[in-house]
Amino acid sequence: MNPVTIIGAGLGGLTLARVLHVHGIASTVYEADASADARTQGGMLDIHDHNGQLALKAAGLFNEFRRLIHEGGEATRVLGPHGRVLFDEPDDGNGRRPEVRRGELRRILLDSLPEGTVQWGRKVTGVHPLGDGRHEVTFADGSTVTTRLLVGADGAWSRIRPLLSDAKPEYVGISFIETYLLDADTRHPASAKAVGGGAMLALAPGKGIQAHREPDGVLHTYVAITRPQEWIAGIDFANPNEAKARVAAEFDGWAPELTALITDGETDLVPRRLHSLPTAHRWERVPGVTLLGDAAHLMPPSGEGANLAMYDGAELAKAIAAHRGDLEAALAEYEETMFARSAHEAAEATTLLQLCFGDNAPHGLIDFFTGSQSTAVPPTAEQGRPASNSK
Repeated sequence: MNPVTIIGAGLGGLTLARVLHVHGIASTVYEADASADARTQGGMLDIHDHNGQLALKAAGLFNEFRRLIHEGGEATRVLGPHGRVLFDEPDDGNGRRPEVRRGELRRILLDSLPEGTVQWGRKVTGVHPLGDGRHEVTFADGSTVTTRLLVGADGAWSRIRPLLSDAKPEYVGISFIETYLLDADTRHPASAKAVGGGAMLALAPGKGIQAHREPDGVLHTYVAITRPQEWIAGIDFANPNEAKARVAAEFDGWAPELTALITDGETDLVPRRLHSLPTAHRWERVPGVTLLGDAAHLMPPSGEGANLAMYDGAELAKAIAAHRGDLEAALAEYEETMFARSAHEAAEATTLLQLCFGDNAPHGLIDFFTGSQSTAVPPTAEQGRPASNSK
């Protein structure tokens, strides 16, 4: 019987496994992907000093993390639809939310685990309570495992969540549409200049063109559109030219260096429908099972998703280590603090989405930046893997 079974090899699940390992506690991580390189891991993440960085310190990986930082990536600017710069904050180098590539961050976590900790190609198809806090997990290949502690770290559409909660993610009314421009400083200099050195948001009520500079001259674009899911489904994304034309038409009259972030995209447009769980999502204690990250508290993108997942993983591992032999005490302690933390962050994420795309956009966001010391960042800044918030 596995003592700790973790479903999902994202950042949260891997942080949990790593911090458990630091405390001498074995775990096994089961991941549906066939390998670590089965799919791209997305773009940049800002890792915050009050949660994500603390998790990496608990994992003993902070120095490795520091070597991954993309210098200058903390810069943020807000533009109007005609390209005028309305707010421009350079990277001050204070390290409060440095930028790293999600894939590289995941790699240092994977490399820190004992061989065999992550089991690849293990897609969960069923979970059954056996009593006394034990659960049996069934995989697509017909194999099963039994565990004393089951942790759902499997994202927005978690297969573990139904053991605890009837809540299901609901569409928030906004979709992001993603593409990339490559070698932008040479091939797309006007767009590269508009984006600057970090995150750029060109916003208007109900929509926006957002982009983030990544290493090697890459511009990662997220187009935000407030439309029903049916409208997004009506776009033929298999026809790149048609899809670009449909999306770009929503920004008729905007500055060409901004619309070029759509029309000059060098990868196919990919729609990301944004979903969330209830702001104060929680559940009654169920023996032998818990959740972390998006499985527990899916929320609109705010720069906190990856940070919260890693912090959840580290805090859960520390609680298990502190209550050796009493898993229920560990889970109760972890969940109570996690519920309060995630409810606060989910409320802030909802507010931030309104500031970005509400009736007062972009001025509401600018007022937020100039009048608050909050470490929250706009939605473009933590979209390293927005697919975790789509189906």
